[in-house]
Amino acid sequence: METEVQSNSFTYMGRSFSGLSIHDGSSSAFSDCNSDRSGEFPTASSQSRRLLIACASSENNNYSSDELIRQLVSDLNSPSPEDQKQAALELRLLAKNKPENRIKIAEAGAIRPLIDIISSSTDSQLHEYGVTAILNLSLYDENKEVIAAAGAIKPLIRALKVGNAAAKENAACALLRLSQVDSNKAAIGRSGAIPPLVNLLENGNFRGKKDASTALYSLCSVKDNKVRAVQAGIMKPLVELMADFQSNMVDKSAFVLSLLVSVAEARAALVDEGGIPVLVEIVEVGTQRQKEIAVAILLQLCEDGLSYRTLVAREGAIPPLVALSQTGTSRAKQKAEMLIGLLRQPRSGNAAAAPAATARASSDVSVA
Repeated sequence: METEVQSNSFTYMGRSFSGLSIHDGSSSAFSDCNSDRSGEFPTASSQSRRLLIACASSENNNYSSDELIRQLVSDLNSPSPEDQKQAALELRLLAKNKPENRIKIAEAGAIRPLIDIISSSTDSQLHEYGVTAILNLSLYDENKEVIAAAGAIKPLIRALKVGNAAAKENAACALLRLSQVDSNKAAIGRSGAIPPLVNLLENGNFRGKKDASTALYSLCSVKDNKVRAVQAGIMKPLVELMADFQSNMVDKSAFVLSLLVSVAEARAALVDEGGIPVLVEIVEVGTQRQKEIAVAILLQLCEDGLSYRTLVAREGAIPPLVALSQTGTSRAKQKAEMLIGLLRQPRSGNAAAAPAATARASSDVSVA
């Protein structure tokens, strides 16, 4: 591939282009999971990247974007690892910057060879490009089921285990996208995604922790995945992140916990990991949203039994709960009042209305 740069003009495969810009209204397509990171294309010049997007984004008729995409997909099957790497890099870029390209690339047959790369490549950079290309293709809703049906789930889980940092983060994002199809949630959990996601939550950098928590929140709407997460040791990193107000992970960790606490295994693990004093502290000094999430979790916990209420009361929860019932948001006030009522019941009492109160209190919780 030869690229000659002359001011704002380019020659690519013998074709001339001029006045082409990489800027496209869809370039900010990523929100929770963004693969557009500084320095992520160390093997291609910025001018080359600009040209590739321009080729597939412009209305210039000198070169067909369909022809370019077909050639790149063909190169994915090349015996040359360098050709594969260049093709995967360029396809990931084209899929990120123009929504129509996600359809064209999938229809050109890129998904299966990209999955093969993720499954077997020992080149960390090629592996990362393959993972990220699949992530970018999954941004088109109609591709999600196609990607899962083509067998991407287990290779993406492999990437979570053996990939470099960027591959792990983007694999978590890709699994999040696939889990937005409800039927995929259980399949992803059964295939073994939960333990490596928990490991990324505990040991990843900030982006890795954020991506892992978001994927886990989506997956843990399924009961079996909640149990798998607890068995994988999720409670320890969740409690640690909630306890660290400098982590910028208090909210997301608490949201994940708010889903998990509906199963008995999670409630027991929360107590074992020292989660009650952390939640009480959040009620006392957290932001308004953090306080609301924390009181909802404590309310679910205390509905489960007298022993949990005793532990919460012993941590000094009533004074901050009283303050929250007076100064919190309307939902936080309601939840705080319900929890105060439970904590002040006679030790032998059992509130008949507690299940309904807890159901109300645990509603309206979602990742922002």
